[in-house]
Amino acid sequence: MKSALVTGSAGFIASRVARLLADEGINVVGLDNINDAYDRRIKEHRLEQLKGVDGFTFYEADIENLYELEPIFEKHSFDVIFNLAARAGVRYSIENPHVYMQSNAQGALNILELMQRNDCGKLVLASTSSLYAGQPMPFHEDLPVERPLSPYAASKKAAEVMSYTYHHLYGIDVSILRYFTVYGPAGRPDMAPFRFIKWIHEGTPITVFGDGTQTRDFTYVDDIARGTVLAAKPFGHTVINLGGGKRPIALLDFIRMIEDRLGKKAELVFQPMSASEMIDTSADIRKAKEVLGWEPEFDLEEGLDRTVAWYLENLEWAGQVKL
Repeated sequence: MKSALVTGSAGFIASRVARLLADEGINVVGLDNINDAYDRRIKEHRLEQLKGVDGFTFYEADIENLYELEPIFEKHSFDVIFNLAARAGVRYSIENPHVYMQSNAQGALNILELMQRNDCGKLVLASTSSLYAGQPMPFHEDLPVERPLSPYAASKKAAEVMSYTYHHLYGIDVSILRYFTVYGPAGRPDMAPFRFIKWIHEGTPITVFGDGTQTRDFTYVDDIARGTVLAAKPFGHTVINLGGGKRPIALLDFIRMIEDRLGKKAELVFQPMSASEMIDTSADIRKAKEVLGWEPEFDLEEGLDRTVAWYLENLEWAGQVKL
């Protein structure tokens, strides 16, 4: 791999992937439409970390717009495309499902179409553990994922299916990565880790949906980025879980870990759980170990240490981020 395109490069995971690739001497083109799905200050912070990095070029462009993408593909030749741009989040997808289908499904189709037109043969596609809803744990890649509980999960399933079609028709090699609850510094402010840290620090009550016993298989962002880069090798068409793969943790225990690091107690407000939410997640990562040689290096304790430390170091602006 000498050149790569990373979509969504102002995003949480994609910005880390772009930096890893550039540090390996790969020419990286990043693109992002820097939309207002959440506070742009975090996106601008991530892009700032990429400025001046040798081999990194950035375009403000939208994968939903084929005509914005065409000049980029005409100007650059890519060995691998990491399609990490997406509208994320289960709950908001119920309020605005059309946005999710446009970005996650139509956007993925645009990338695949330009790949086949421009003879780019390798795609790494970001997907989600949300597809495993209702299946026995730990979730493994061969489970049927035909009943998504949210428009978000359905839009990701659509992208997975379309990638197989282009693999079949044009021989595009595809690695689909199903991520499990990614957290870390500069994380998305619509996700629980950022929100809980901010709310506990400033003394704002935390809204907990459900009774707090639901569990998540938290995975540190640097581990996810490393696994994503490793997935650029040829597989034909495959699905690989990237998750913590150890003991999932209950939401209330996760909150207590943040309390310990901030030295403050949380005030909890309980609300009914949405029908779109999964109760528990747990990743079977045997395939990632076998085919990628990957497993997480960061346990939850160290990962939360780093995440809380980042928030406090950037408190002047991070504390003002809108949730």
